[in-house]
Amino acid sequence: MRDSMKQWTLMTALLLGVLSAQAASAQAQPGDIQAPVEPSSEGKTDEAHTYSADEVTKAASEFFGSTTEGLAKAIERTFSDYGRPNAYIMGTEGGGAMVVGLRYGKGTLQFKGGESQDVYWQGPSIGWDFGGNASKVFTLVYNLRSSTELFQRFPAVDGSLYVVAGVGVNYQKSDKIVLAPIRTGVGLRAGASLGYVHYTRKMSYLPL
Repeated sequence: MRDSMKQWTLMTALLLGVLSAQAASAQAQPGDIQAPVEPSSEGKTDEAHTYSADEVTKAASEFFGSTTEGLAKAIERTFSDYGRPNAYIMGTEGGGAMVVGLRYGKGTLQFKGGESQDVYWQGPSIGWDFGGNASKVFTLVYNLRSSTELFQRFPAVDGSLYVVAGVGVNYQKSDKIVLAPIRTGVGLRAGASLGYVHYTRKMSYLPL
């Protein structure tokens, strides 16, 4: 009975800690940045403060080191579904496991015509190869008014994974904010199984 009470107390404390951390992450902190122009209530931002398909393709190609048919089609699909993004995240992610594991990432959030900020993310994964690796990920960001809104959990949208010619994109969504991570190669295979991703201001080893 006493052991059960201890376990219950520990679980309650952990849950309260997670809720407190989420509440704190939802509040603006020093270093957070704002979009130059906020998206409208319809989720649209003027073209001067959003990225065109050509701009995204150029930035993504330079980031991945080449332009491929798969990359072009993945970007085309995302623009067809959600239009022009007002920010993107360029970063690397990695981790390791045996069947079930964890994935960690670090990148830079860049608003069109605005400031940039370092961001981190963590999430559980299923179906990894044995061992671990690292890969690049280029994420298109829609309807984000400030980096403060990014620091939360983004569940993956069921059935949204689109794969073509070794490049894949899937959608993560919270309210009106949509994230579209583009991955290639090994990063694509591991990223396809993520259930959610938690974005944070600092590196965290707990994917809660």
